[in-house]
Amino acid sequence: MPRIDNEIFYKNALKKHGANAKGLNWHDTHSQIKRFEVIYDLISSDLQRSDTIVDAGCGFGDLALFLEDKISIKYIGYDTIDQTVAIAKERTKCPIYRKDILVDPLQQVDFYIASGSMNILSRFETFLFIERCFEHSKKGFIFNLPYGKDESKHFNYFLPQEIKHFCKKFECEIVSESGYLPNDFTVYLRKLGAEYSE
Repeated sequence: MPRIDNEIFYKNALKKHGANAKGLNWHDTHSQIKRFEVIYDLISSDLQRSDTIVDAGCGFGDLALFLEDKISIKYIGYDTIDQTVAIAKERTKCPIYRKDILVDPLQQVDFYIASGSMNILSRFETFLFIERCFEHSKKGFIFNLPYGKDESKHFNYFLPQEIKHFCKKFECEIVSESGYLPNDFTVYLRKLGAEYSE
């Protein structure tokens, strides 16, 4: 189970703030976009126009709108909250599905991306989430997590070396980046042997 109730956490935010960054419990739009920029910078050289990505925990589909200005790729969103799925469908006109990454069947696509999707999971759930997204990606999985010691009752803090240690079992190059925002880091698990753009 997540550290706090997932539905309550996000439904309360949506009710209070509406369909914006704060409605997903982000601090503000700037921090949300900054995370997207770091994700894109890390994988942009590997992205091809024929690629399909799954946004695992897509919220309102903001990543799809961000990527529209960068590259034309096929976007699919997964989320567990009915209201956010409905909003994302309307906002992006992309395929958006109600799916729980931890238990539901997942599509095999080129990339899985998760921005903020693991922020309230338990440690066991985090490792399962990472493993399932990596297994269902052909080229790689990129995600961010709160940076720090695991001392919060609500949020899922990790140190980058903990994630690197867990991911050593995968056949991948592990690239991480921090320092772009306080208490946040991004990891790119780049699959070995995949066909990337030239």
